[in-house]
Amino acid sequence: MSVGATTPVAAAAEAPAAGDPGAGPKLRRQRSLFGEILDWMLVPLLLVWPLAIGITFLVAQAIATQPFDQGLQRRLGVIAAWVESSGATLPRESAVAGTQPPGGLLTQLRAGDGRVLAGDPRLPDAPDAQWPRDGAAHLRDADVGGQRMRIAWRWVPAPHAGLLLVQVAEGLQQRSELARNIVRGVILPQFVIVPISILLVWFGLGQGIIPLDELQARIRRRRPDDLSPIDQREAPEEIAPLVDSINSLLGRLEHSIHTRKRFIADAAHQLKTPLAGLRMQAELAQRQTNPEELRTSLRQIEVSVVRTTRLVNQLLALARAENQGVLAQRSPVLLDLRQPVRDALQELAPMALAKSLELEFDAPEHALWVRGNPMLLQELAKNLLDNAIAYTPPGGGVAVRLRQLDEQVMLGVEDTGLGIAPPEREMVFRPFYRVLGTGHDGSGLGLCIVQEIARQHTAAMSLDDNPMSADPACPGLVVRVQFPGAPAPGAEPS
Repeated sequence: MSVGATTPVAAAAEAPAAGDPGAGPKLRRQRSLFGEILDWMLVPLLLVWPLAIGITFLVAQAIATQPFDQGLQRRLGVIAAWVESSGATLPRESAVAGTQPPGGLLTQLRAGDGRVLAGDPRLPDAPDAQWPRDGAAHLRDADVGGQRMRIAWRWVPAPHAGLLLVQVAEGLQQRSELARNIVRGVILPQFVIVPISILLVWFGLGQGIIPLDELQARIRRRRPDDLSPIDQREAPEEIAPLVDSINSLLGRLEHSIHTRKRFIADAAHQLKTPLAGLRMQAELAQRQTNPEELRTSLRQIEVSVVRTTRLVNQLLALARAENQGVLAQRSPVLLDLRQPVRDALQELAPMALAKSLELEFDAPEHALWVRGNPMLLQELAKNLLDNAIAYTPPGGGVAVRLRQLDEQVMLGVEDTGLGIAPPEREMVFRPFYRVLGTGHDGSGLGLCIVQEIARQHTAAMSLDDNPMSADPACPGLVVRVQFPGAPAPGAEPS
């Protein structure tokens, strides 16, 4: 039995297109919570009902048998008392008047050797005519003249005749009729009670899911921009975990929307100035008549385009880092950290050589296993290297070091540049924050991108002066990022 409803759209989606041998797997039919609960309540009831009827019939037979057996034993006692007092004769029917059921009794008197002395000869002998001869009443069923009958028998001492077997039998029809009447009396009302019970269950279940409908209506009435948590006190206790999960999703969605809005606002603000400058320089170039001045304007336009391109690339890198954070946390890849760092170093090496910088890469020979997103980790290393190269004067040095520290893997980027004063080391992680007086026109997004990627990989960051820098005017900078280590492929985690 299934009372769950399926919408036409869901039913149509469930069947593949006719004549399409390559149709994909069937979509799961939309499940009805109301229908499933009703099925689990009614199907067991309808399965147990026939079993209950059978058990009721057996109980009714036992109930009907007991009073008939007691009456049969009482009649046996009356006849046995007569035989015991009068000898080897049976009483007339009037002697047991009032104790006979409709349809009469069959009686029999047998001698100890099995001879029928009186009564109906069709009654079979006792199962064991020699035992038990204890004078107690016994009961058995037997076929008599093609009819199933209940027989009560007993050994009775008679004067001048010794032990005699007295048997009294009656048919089983009245017992069966009484059992059927009991079953009918119990079952017939159920044909009214069960449908009423089903209707009451249906109605009660419908009333029980009204709070779900009300919760759905409240959610539908919300404004599109309303991402406030749902009040759990207005929801049934059983769906409180679901409401809590929805609230958690709303919180993440609100954070994502806020991050996206902030990114759009920051991008628009940061792009407005260079684009306006490019427009002004283009207008000036159009007015130039001197070829030399025109070339100067074009060079300025080229420099502005490079700066704007760098800004756009870093904005896209920040957006990519924020959007792929969930993927980095849910689907991390086991990788050797040396590889993305080496790729970033090879990509930026020409930039370091163009400034005559000494570039050093120091890493152990064995793999440094971490879990993360390879593309984001390469972006992290590129931004650290880009900052180090950009803020290091020509002739200086930049070193990239990888170390295994117990259960952590450390990436360090050292330079001999201008460094960052301790009071400003917290602020440089803010988007678009730039340290004044460096002579470098950056976007202020490099360390912000690094911090976002490090946060997504549960890594810790620190900024310190470079102790290897010998010039007091250039204290240098050491940026360290410590990642949680991971067991090597095939190794058991400790």
